[in-house]
Amino acid sequence: MTNASKLLDELNERSREVFRRVVETYLATGDPVGSRTLTRELSEKVSAATIRNVMQDLEYLGLLDSPHISAGRIPTESGLRLFVDGLLEVNDLQVKDREMIDATVGSNTPDVQTALDRIGAALSGVTQGASLVLAPKHEAPIKHIEFVGLGADRALVVLVFADGHVENRVFTPPPGYTPSAMREATNFINALIEGKTLTDIRRDITAQISQRRQEIDKLSSDMVESGLAIWADEEENHERLIVRGRSNLLQSDAAGEELDLIKTLFDDLERKRDIAEFLELTEEGEGVRIFIGSENKLFSLSGSSLVVSPYMNSDRKIVGAVGIIGPTRLNYGRIVPIVDYTAQLVGKLIADRS
Repeated sequence: MTNASKLLDELNERSREVFRRVVETYLATGDPVGSRTLTRELSEKVSAATIRNVMQDLEYLGLLDSPHISAGRIPTESGLRLFVDGLLEVNDLQVKDREMIDATVGSNTPDVQTALDRIGAALSGVTQGASLVLAPKHEAPIKHIEFVGLGADRALVVLVFADGHVENRVFTPPPGYTPSAMREATNFINALIEGKTLTDIRRDITAQISQRRQEIDKLSSDMVESGLAIWADEEENHERLIVRGRSNLLQSDAAGEELDLIKTLFDDLERKRDIAEFLELTEEGEGVRIFIGSENKLFSLSGSSLVVSPYMNSDRKIVGAVGIIGPTRLNYGRIVPIVDYTAQLVGKLIADRS
């Protein structure tokens, strides 16, 4: 039995209903909920004084909080977590939401990256939050790799994939590199890469250099390792994250009171800090996960909530994720099925085009 289930079992029926009504009303309005409001909504007719006593008990348990002495109550992060885990009723996906997301994926979409960008924009528009889409790494087999000198301390590594996709990155070559070392590095690595993906190459290249040291001098081996290492850098992860709808957060009802927190969130999104960990959040299992406030290690400083789901390729391997981030006062019951459906749609898109 989970902690949420245990705590809910300890609450009597009246306390559970008061708690649920407070959270649902807060999520809908953003305002503290007072006892007089609840007297009109509870199925059981009780006095405002009785409800106040129940709310005080819930506050003692750490589930509710009073923003001001004379104000009503709002749920704490612990209260929201209890609600999400034990009381949240997830709605069915609305037809208009599904149609809006489906419309972004058509036969005329030129490439996966463009499709993911459109899906991110649609997801943001449907939810009125900021959408995050972590694009998959390009994992087609490599056809050719070329090292090109750009100056004394700059070089370019160009990757040509078997499907015609081309990527290039600037990197710092080993000190004292020469055109001959660059040619040797190019010839050495191209002899090893046939039919392999970039992940395969990164995994195997160190062992290959060690085993075949006599075939390549140190300068050329350093060139190979430096050129490929650039794809393992954090910058790659940064470029894979598509963020849409930041302006929605500024227009939300919570923006006025949480403006500083939203600015912090913007800074996090601009720096795309620790984005490699974004995918790790989803790897403990399939399906939608909800991170509330400080539970969200990527954006904890801003006190935001993250609703995120992984998507898989045709081999049932998790290769990316989609999510919505915003204030903790999200409409979780509506957003969960939207994120879930979008993740499935993206997974199908990736599988069909792989």
